[in-house]
Amino acid sequence: MSFQLFRLQPDPTALAPWATRHRLLSPDGDYGYALHALLSEAFGDLAPKPFHYLGGRQGLLAYTAADLEILRLNASLAPPDVARVLGLDHLEARPFPSAWRAGQRLAFEVRVRPVVRSKDGRERDAYLHVVEGTADTGQIAGNGSIAGRTVIYSDWLTQQFAVDGAAQIAEAHLDSFRLTRVLRKAGSGDNGKRKTTNHAGPDAVFKGQLLVGDPTAFNRLLARGVGRHRAFGFGMLLLRPAGSC
Repeated sequence: MSFQLFRLQPDPTALAPWATRHRLLSPDGDYGYALHALLSEAFGDLAPKPFHYLGGRQGLLAYTAADLEILRLNASLAPPDVARVLGLDHLEARPFPSAWRAGQRLAFEVRVRPVVRSKDGRERDAYLHVVEGTADTGQIAGNGSIAGRTVIYSDWLTQQFAVDGAAQIAEAHLDSFRLTRVLRKAGSGDNGKRKTTNHAGPDAVFKGQLLVGDPTAFNRLLARGVGRHRAFGFGMLLLRPAGSC
């Protein structure tokens, strides 16, 4: 499997007005759905995901298996407002490594939404899921601190990395955490359009070091992303040489 690291520099002065005008800005100011819509408008079925928006200065990073020239061709067909907001005239991409070594140590950063599916099919905060499913609920609920959440979210992340033996965590820490509301579309309203709803949940950034397991499975993990909501700004596994800042 081969793919590219893709970069855009959205215009922060145009992104917020565009998202607001199209009612795609969450109450907490999350741009995930707006960027998802913009990328879909610009690239269609080749819209890169997972992606990570790092803000106005660092821009948007994504992995894509699509050919760069095809992406540029699609981008050239985008409406002027979409091109301006995303900065499509300055699209950049470069080949990303795919030849990994089992046991190779890499530094990583990943923004995730640690949720699980409950029996009724709804998403649940992984922390609350464990709290409500344990016999010692009182003790865990009483430790509703970042430390308590870190343990549960770390276990959740370990399981995500372990799928098909892709990787294991050598060490990791919760770099940031907050509860955020994100926009999603579901069902249809009276006018036939899909309803926009707000979903509250955990929004966490982990940093640490991992060990590559099966190289093929590790490439699949990179291409697929970690957890859910990968098309909306979560799950992109950013890598650096081990020991880098």
